[in-house]
Amino acid sequence: MVDRRMVSATAIGALAVVSLFFDGLFVMVVIALIAVGLYEFFTLVEKKSIPMYKYFGITLGIIIPLSIFSRFELTKGWEFLFISFALGVLFVLQFSRRESTNAVLAISATMFGLFYIAWFFSFMIKLKILPYGTALVGFLLLVTKGADIGAFFVGRRFGRHALIPHISPKKTVEGALGGLAAAVAGALASRLFLPDLTAFSWCNLVLLGVVLGGLGLLGDLSESLIKRDCDTKDSGTVLPGVGGVMDVIDSLLFTAPAFYFYMTYYLSRTFVSGTGF
Repeated sequence: MVDRRMVSATAIGALAVVSLFFDGLFVMVVIALIAVGLYEFFTLVEKKSIPMYKYFGITLGIIIPLSIFSRFELTKGWEFLFISFALGVLFVLQFSRRESTNAVLAISATMFGLFYIAWFFSFMIKLKILPYGTALVGFLLLVTKGADIGAFFVGRRFGRHALIPHISPKKTVEGALGGLAAAVAGALASRLFLPDLTAFSWCNLVLLGVVLGGLGLLGDLSESLIKRDCDTKDSGTVLPGVGGVMDVIDSLLFTAPAFYFYMTYYLSRTFVSGTGF
């Protein structure tokens, strides 16, 4: 199992690194992960006998990153227009069903999937199109996935005390601490390729490592909660030894938005101060 996990992780890592230097490939990878992730999520929820608007949800999930990459904004707050449109269509689709059983759950779960997977993961593209976008995404991946790897190996070797056993029995306190340490180490190592900005002072890098490492753990636990509620061990089987796409991107769903807002704050201050990008 570990060997298969390593092979899958190596392949995913190589694809991630290569895609960083080609915008078109990067967007295609993000869209593919969103589409498969949504399919896995909707399939999980269907196991609870809740009817899902699976293909409508996946279609909207693909539109979100495409609109971000193309800088499409029909209105200033186009997100609210998008939400209103999605809800309206979901109600119409529900009207066409012969039964109204679980209607609220079906609509709510579909919208939740769009927010949780499609919108949150689309922040990867928002981050990529910022100034220094390639370096920023590389930093985020190194810190977030470094924390995942650190937690796995430290927990496997030294794990003794369960973290939250009723949600994820195999996650340990030792593993969580190892993940945070790996996140901080990754953040500090990233100083080699990050731009010379106040946002990446040594002190800020340590804080970023701790915060992003903690948010990544929160994302991992959140997906574990969803899988446990749906009585499933892995979100899918597309990646041997790892599971599904949701098992790969779960930590990034929380760290990508947080890091994006952190960077937009610092970049806006840099621009206003007149020092430029």
